[in-house]
Amino acid sequence: MKRVYYNYKELEEYKKGMWCIVPIGRKRKILLKKAINFTGDAELYGKYMLQVVDIWPISCEHNLTCRGMNRQAWIGHAAVCIALNCPEDITREAWRFLTKEQQDAANRKADEAIYLWERKYLNA
Repeated sequence: MKRVYYNYKELEEYKKGMWCIVPIGRKRKILLKKAINFTGDAELYGKYMLQVVDIWPISCEHNLTCRGMNRQAWIGHAAVCIALNCPEDITREAWRFLTKEQQDAANRKADEAIYLWERKYLNA
C-alpha cells in the first residue's frame, strides 16, 4: 500500500477538532471522565471506530496508509472525537486509566476497523 498524503486542512479530523486544545478546567475534566468511560466500553468504542472508516475517508487514507504510525491509536482517537467531540490529547490521557484488559479489547476493535478499511481501500 502506497503512503498517501493530504494537506491538514483537507482532513476531517482537523475540521472536527481532533487536534484542538481544551484548557485545564471543568470542561477538560468532564471530557476526560467521558473519554475514560467511552474507551473502556470496547463494543461502543468499536462501533465508532467503524464510523470513522465510513465518514472520514480522507483522514483514513492519510493516516491508515502510514504503516509507521500507531494506527490503532489514531482510529481510537478519531472515534472519540466523533462520539464525544473530544480532542486526541484527552483520549491519550484517558487511555492510562483503562485496565490492561480494556486496552486489549479496544485494540482488538481497532484492528477490526483497520482491517475493514484496508479491505475496502484495496478493493476500491
